Amino acid sequence: MTIPPGSVPPGSTPPDFPRDIAAVHDSTERLLVSLGKLDDEAVGEPSLLPGWTRGHVLAHLARNADALVNLLTWARTGVRTPMYTSAEARDGDIERDAARPLASHLDDLRESAARFTEAARALPEDRREYTVEMRNGVVERADRLPLRRLAEVELHHVDLGVGYPVEQLPPSFLDSELAFLSEVKFAGHPDLPALELRAPDGRRWRTGRGASGGAGTEPDVVVTGAPADLVGWLTGRADAGRLTAHGGPLPAVPPL
Repeated sequence: MTIPPGSVPPGSTPPDFPRDIAAVHDSTERLLVSLGKLDDEAVGEPSLLPGWTRGHVLAHLARNADALVNLLTWARTGVRTPMYTSAEARDGDIERDAARPLASHLDDLRESAARFTEAARALPEDRREYTVEMRNGVVERADRLPLRRLAEVELHHVDLGVGYPVEQLPPSFLDSELAFLSEVKFAGHPDLPALELRAPDGRRWRTGRGASGGAGTEPDVVVTGAPADLVGWLTGRADAGRLTAHGGPLPAVPPL
């Protein structure tokens, strides 16, 4: 079948479901520690995402946890449960909750995170390969949903502008995110040239137009940099000042 953009293709890096659930918990705990530095006024200040305050980011994180619970429930029961009832409802929930006091955001984040963990742990092993549909028609395996949640928590932690830059992202997350971005998100993307990403330790990832994440073609551009800088560039969370490009200019990356 045709895999929609951003969907998990056959043969992509398999997840470690229990480990990934634990990583989401640890990531959420780090986020909550950072939020302890804020107050109600800071919640209303701009985040690093254009047009969103920190409150918008926090409201989105809580509702995303519940949206992924919907997908885990779908995978467990086989009964189709949309991630969000509609795009308008998703946006409306974020706008409704953005201006809440910090304490309300913290309670919501903790409670929604607990619901996500409970739903993930309740997924039987024989249902982990069940596929569900995320936003915009993206197809995903149930056992990759913790990795999706991990990316939301880690990257939006950066977006809050609370002293958690991409350089502080855990190495294990950087590895999983580079695998996702190269093998899934941007594999075969028509708006990117065939890329080879190289880390200083010799690791390489292939992605972009014509590459489909594999090594069957020569890359148009080789981009070299630390994993944090590669992830920062590919996700729009950092500039490309510490990256080097060979074979052509560093391309613009399509938005996630």
